[in-house]
Amino acid sequence: MRNLVLPLCLMLGACVPGTSGELPSRAATQVDSAMPPMKSFPAPRPVPPRRSNRDIARDFIELSMELESGRPLKTFTRFEEPVTVRVTGAPPPSLVPDLNRLLLRLRREARIDITHVGAGAGPANITIQAVPRAEIRRHLPQAACFVVPNITSLSEYDRARRSRKTSWSRLTRRETLAIFVPSDAAPQEVRDCLHEELAQALGPLNDLYRLPDSVFNDDNVHTVLTGFDMLVLRAYYAPELRNGMNRREVEARLPGILSRLNPAGNNRPSRAVTDTPRAWIRAIQTALGPGTAALQRRSAATTALRIARTVGWTDHRRAFSHYALGRLIQSADPKAAQAHFAAADSYYRQTPGTELHRAHAASQLAARAIARGKGDVALMLLQPHLAVAERHENAALLATLMMLRAEALELTGRSAEARAVRLDSLGWARYGYGADWAVRAKMREVSALNPLKDRTDG
Repeated sequence: MRNLVLPLCLMLGACVPGTSGELPSRAATQVDSAMPPMKSFPAPRPVPPRRSNRDIARDFIELSMELESGRPLKTFTRFEEPVTVRVTGAPPPSLVPDLNRLLLRLRREARIDITHVGAGAGPANITIQAVPRAEIRRHLPQAACFVVPNITSLSEYDRARRSRKTSWSRLTRRETLAIFVPSDAAPQEVRDCLHEELAQALGPLNDLYRLPDSVFNDDNVHTVLTGFDMLVLRAYYAPELRNGMNRREVEARLPGILSRLNPAGNNRPSRAVTDTPRAWIRAIQTALGPGTAALQRRSAATTALRIARTVGWTDHRRAFSHYALGRLIQSADPKAAQAHFAAADSYYRQTPGTELHRAHAASQLAARAIARGKGDVALMLLQPHLAVAERHENAALLATLMMLRAEALELTGRSAEARAVRLDSLGWARYGYGADWAVRAKMREVSALNPLKDRTDG
């Protein structure tokens, strides 16, 4: 389940986990001829996992044999190939092209036999139903999208939601599933839902905060399937595994599977990691999830940071704790917030595979530099991260970084270059933020940082 979360950019909060133990999940576009066309990303460039196969095997087991609640699964389940996917409801124009692009990646990288079939082709293994966001929130108030076994529509889910039919823990094999995505969200949000929910429909049902390089992480920093994720899915459909295996049987076969699929991981050193305490997870959920008062959010974020310090983390989870607290106090105490963003960047820098995380931290640091009139500092902070956002296909982040860069260029007297960068950002913003009013709102938000501009203008 992908959950509704505080915005990622510019008030740049991070994404949060779900609270539903058995439903994996992830939290209106208008055409305006005055806006440049929506941009799209070139061919995917996923980075192969850089970790030991021993560590990947441990991650695989926890992802595959546990639910998000921590509840263990008795048996391993997957589809028997081939897998068919159909789209119903009221899909926005971007959904089917993004879905086909994702299915191509799954075939090429994960080697899963999966195809998109037309609505008139009859039942499919996986039905993706596009429904209004309000309908999703009516069923799961914290969810932006979610996946359920053994049903094909939201109306069917209405009738069966409290029955054994929709229980992941009682599943013995996967044959029919439904994914519910918003029909009225920005293209990037719909795409992000497709990536996470389809990955969980096919494979692991759990999320792990300790993973820095995966969509199977409730911080939701990664929004498209990574090289690690594709390796996990390819291993999930390895011939050595089958429906009905228990945890010990899967564990016994994993070393051979990973050695064959990822030989580079055989010689990488294993890294010790600590478990993520449920108290920290609850604090992060409270801090960044919907429906909580501001004072409670800040208190929860402070608690999460205190737990991270007590546990002794120096990895991306410590960084995320600082980032979340900085996000929540930046309006009331900008100076303290910047100290937390700087601390987040420092801890991210120590953790391999966190380039995208650092791009989010850089956007916060650069925004503060612009507000203080330090355009040269902002340019230095932003420059390394533009290519990172593009490589990870995060159009919302890329557009925001470019808008920030435009303001920094203006501060340094490079107005013509600033106009070109700002115009270039709009095509990405239309994909990342969707509706033209949302794009314009983001432009005003970023522009208001610039002390050379009249803050009452626009």
